[in-house]
Amino acid sequence: MNQVSQSITIGERRIGTNEPCFIIAEAGVNHNGSLDMALKLVDVAADAGADAVKFQKRDLKQLYPTGLLNDPNSAEWAFQYMLPILKQTELTDDDFVKIKAHCDGRGIRFMCTPWDETSLAFLESLGVLAYKVASADLVNTPMLDSIVRTGRPLILSTGMATLSEVERSVAFLKEQEASFALLHCVSTYPAPFESLNLRMIETLAQFNVPVGYSGHERGIAVPVAALAMGACIIEKHITLDRTLPGPDHPASLEPGGIQRLVRDIRNVELAMGGREKHLSTMEMLNRQVLRKSLVAACPLSKGTIVTRDMVAVKGPGKGLSPQRLDELIGTVLERDVAGDEYFTEGDLKVGVGAVIVTENLHRPWGLKARFHDLADILEKKPQLVELHFSESDVDHLFEPPLKPYLQQLFIHAPEFSDSRLLDLCSMDDEVRERSIALIQRTIDKAVTLRQHFAGPVGVVIHVGGMSMDEPIRDRAKLLQRAVDAFKQFDAKGTVLLPENLPPRPWYLGGQWFQNVFIRPEEMIEFCQETGTGMTLDISHAQLYCNIYERDLREFVRICLPLVRHLHLADASGIDGEGLQIGEGVVQWDDLLTLLAREDFTWVPEIWSGHLHNGAGFVEAINRLGRLGGL
Repeated sequence: MNQVSQSITIGERRIGTNEPCFIIAEAGVNHNGSLDMALKLVDVAADAGADAVKFQKRDLKQLYPTGLLNDPNSAEWAFQYMLPILKQTELTDDDFVKIKAHCDGRGIRFMCTPWDETSLAFLESLGVLAYKVASADLVNTPMLDSIVRTGRPLILSTGMATLSEVERSVAFLKEQEASFALLHCVSTYPAPFESLNLRMIETLAQFNVPVGYSGHERGIAVPVAALAMGACIIEKHITLDRTLPGPDHPASLEPGGIQRLVRDIRNVELAMGGREKHLSTMEMLNRQVLRKSLVAACPLSKGTIVTRDMVAVKGPGKGLSPQRLDELIGTVLERDVAGDEYFTEGDLKVGVGAVIVTENLHRPWGLKARFHDLADILEKKPQLVELHFSESDVDHLFEPPLKPYLQQLFIHAPEFSDSRLLDLCSMDDEVRERSIALIQRTIDKAVTLRQHFAGPVGVVIHVGGMSMDEPIRDRAKLLQRAVDAFKQFDAKGTVLLPENLPPRPWYLGGQWFQNVFIRPEEMIEFCQETGTGMTLDISHAQLYCNIYERDLREFVRICLPLVRHLHLADASGIDGEGLQIGEGVVQWDDLLTLLAREDFTWVPEIWSGHLHNGAGFVEAINRLGRLGGL
């Protein structure tokens, strides 16, 4: 399929390939001549998140001969039916002024189809940003010429037209150097599915202008399919009630329908992605859980030359991939390997996970660990260690060292229990109380471990406030529930550090909406009310900035006065968290300069950074050091 190669701009909104689909909610004449209904249709479009709401404007005296207007019976039956409807649905000029003002107040673009020169002149006085040309006027070159002379972009429907007629109008508009787009359209109401011929979108794309789809069929499936075929504009009629009298109501969407259409279009846009294959955060987790690794089939001694019968394949995917079996065979082991122990990158002598260069590390730095690999992590001599707890770790029987460790201890509190997320914000009292109880047990565990480490113990806490299917609008109530929960905790001398969260996190096999503790302003307000500092996760912050088009430096600048602990990783897209330093969109040079102003502790939080003897963590620290350090 040929791709649309040009774009048009409506106000500040660019429309074309690789731009968000421009969604037009067509009110048309479905107001039935009532200003009140017209204003309600504006509200329906705005509430659904449409980009524009479109009406129609006619001067019947200019459109039709006087004799025909006076005696509709002298014309075809269809005109006898339509003319009374057109007369009944006429709105006054003053009505349109009020509609335009209401659109401005609701933050949605007002569009209108002028059916004649008089209507065009009036709409120009309203300051319309762009014009929609009805299918009936595709061949009306004098009218097209008048619209082009306004200097505004136009969107032209192609219903009722042959391809040769479309070609002539396109040639005319290009001669005029007009800014325009084409919409595939089938002008029957409602249009049967077998007549829609969506592949015409591919044909129209050959004109090298933005192409969209104006749908008159029932339902919302076809516009979504048109989007997937390359449509960058979708127009669909809306109504307050599909049973109302009038020609367009049966083929229109009621409020719930247009809301679902906008939702599905935005979701499909996210799903379209690009031509390169990227792994989601949940896929990366599933790789570890479900994939297999190369393990020792029996105990092997240092100096052993690895043969095929010494290697087995077992899960999970924490060691060398089975694809690398040929690389492993014939290597000489430089360590003892127990039976069923994973082979690692280090066994291939690629020099991973070796030395941390500390020359440019000026603030207390550390590494993340679990109880089972704590000894290995401490061998790298970090200044602090952050234990990421599961629910079972709260009851772990810790074997104390002969002498207290020199490292400071941080504990990342569990995020779920019994396969259910913890949520201090939950409106479900049982969920909230269960969450409070487990985090208090985590604090109590931190107190028992404190004597075996240096300095105070920090406890990193996720406040919750997530939802699965739709965002929660009343964020203030969620935050207040979390504030009240924090005030119930007995810190017992530990340092409680709520952490900022990613806007679209992956939890328990699905992607969720994170409703609170993603915005810097609400984090500051929360910490001030609870009397705590915070853990600032740079990867999470960048994901928020990606979605909400904010600057990461400003985000960090707002939070810095209350930051006590940092999680450092790169990020990309809407959910690409925990990336290696320099492999996402974080501008590290600027960020490190900003961070140099404050004191804090920090750890790298690279996804799967603990694997292969902490290779990812070591690489992250060394990359940060080469960038100037912390």
